[in-house]
Amino acid sequence: MNQTLPLVLLVAFLSTFARSSVGFGDALIAMPLLTILLGIQTATPLVGLMAAAMSGMILLRSWRDVELGDAWRLVLASFAGMPAGIWLIRVAPEEFVSGGLGLLLIAFGLYALLRPVLPKLPNARWVYLFGGLAGALGAAYNTNGPPVVVYGALRRWSPVRFRATLQGFFLPSGFAISLSHAAGGLWNRQVFVLFIFCLIPMVAAVAAGHWMNRRIPGQRFSRLLYGIVAGLGLLLLIRSV
Repeated sequence: MNQTLPLVLLVAFLSTFARSSVGFGDALIAMPLLTILLGIQTATPLVGLMAAAMSGMILLRSWRDVELGDAWRLVLASFAGMPAGIWLIRVAPEEFVSGGLGLLLIAFGLYALLRPVLPKLPNARWVYLFGGLAGALGAAYNTNGPPVVVYGALRRWSPVRFRATLQGFFLPSGFAISLSHAAGGLWNRQVFVLFIFCLIPMVAAVAAGHWMNRRIPGQRFSRLLYGIVAGLGLLLLIRSV
């Protein structure tokens, strides 16, 4: 562990900076790199603990910016959608669902970049559809983020509100995921030692990302967001091949 610890801490900083800057994307950085460094049995519970801690630390400074109505509806809708995810994992191949989701995200991201005038959701009635999809995909394949990100983009949240409201959704879901790791016997001494070490760069990255988030112009943030969504779709498509 001594040889890999500096690299683990670097990954913790970079992934937390991504989450703190734009509100999501940490798992895209942390999960593949930590799996290479530590193995899947250690990386999975470590990333789960880090994700929950990230949300908590970001919300300590940004809770006033959370769109509370959308956040709690997203959480409730995601819980309601979880049984559909359990059904989905039993009847549909993961490669088919991940590939289809990847294509949709690529299409959405590229369309938004080429045609920047997107439809705006005028009210929160659509929150139950997007939250339900997030719950279903999270229960089935641990990919609950994309529907919530797309919903926030269509609601035209500002960079500050986007980042904060996503944490209002990710915090309870992150706790639920970590508890499932504990129930599955994935928590151990090594995971907690690494997590404690990672807290130091994570705190620094949250502060740096907070500073960056509040200085990203709204239009530039939107283009960055759509590019990340398209990149996420590409990664999902590659994983499904």
